[in-house]
Amino acid sequence: MPQTTLTIATRGSGLYEFTQDAQRFVQGEGITTGVLTLFVRHTSCSLLIQENADPDVRRDLDAFFQRLVPPADDPSMDYLVHRFEGPDDMPAHIKSALTAASLSVPVTRGRLALGTWQGLYLFEHRAAPHRREIVLHLQRD
Repeated sequence: MPQTTLTIATRGSGLYEFTQDAQRFVQGEGITTGVLTLFVRHTSCSLLIQENADPDVRRDLDAFFQRLVPPADDPSMDYLVHRFEGPDDMPAHIKSALTAASLSVPVTRGRLALGTWQGLYLFEHRAAPHRREIVLHLQRD
């Protein structure tokens, strides 16, 4: 079964679309129907299927998660113990736990069966730039 790893360089927290990279992989394998499984190999970022038409959606999602889980140096987060890697690390783990490390997307007629306004995103939860790996595994029907 075909498999590849995408590397995405982030510039800090936010959503990074990689729909076209995943679609190129699927098309390159020549599979008509099946399932693409995506898995991120990190614990401080996550994967989302989200709207890809209006960039305000991505900004609002990032802002919401920043408010939902503020940095560890915020007084509301005094209870956190894990602080070794900085004030954004444990909050990044919490955000990752609230979202997903893996996704499955059907493949129909050789294309990802995403809706009109849907895209695949890496959701970076750390403030600093990182290089993130996403494993793509394609299974034929």
